[in-house]
Amino acid sequence: QVQLVESGGGLVLAGDSLRVSCAASGRSFSGYHMAWFRQAPGKEREFVAGIGWLGSLYYADSVKGRFTISRDGARITVYLQMNSLKPEDTAVYYCAADRRQSFSTRANTYDYWGQGTQVTVSS
Repeated sequence: QVQLVESGGGLVLAGDSLRVSCAASGRSFSGYHMAWFRQAPGKEREFVAGIGWLGSLYYADSVKGRFTISRDGARITVYLQMNSLKPEDTAVYYCAADRRQSFSTRANTYDYWGQGTQVTVSS
């Protein structure tokens, strides 16, 4: 079982950059698809970015070109580098892991979730 712990959220100004991290506790996430989701107040949880267990990268259109997902070689930590942040990026950001055969952007297919980290972008 994978336990996920996010960190790195905070309050930034529009146009700033921020990197959030997701660390696997107890074991590596080798063999898992990893993804970042976010949820703003009053809205549904939405897919942001993902990395398949073979390394393929996936991005929501709203963040393409601004956000970059990556992982360390030991498959212990997944990062989300967020550049050119906008007020509409404000949300709680969640890390998730899944072992299904195909990568999915649907939140209900992910088995493991972190507790979330708040990202607030002020204008």
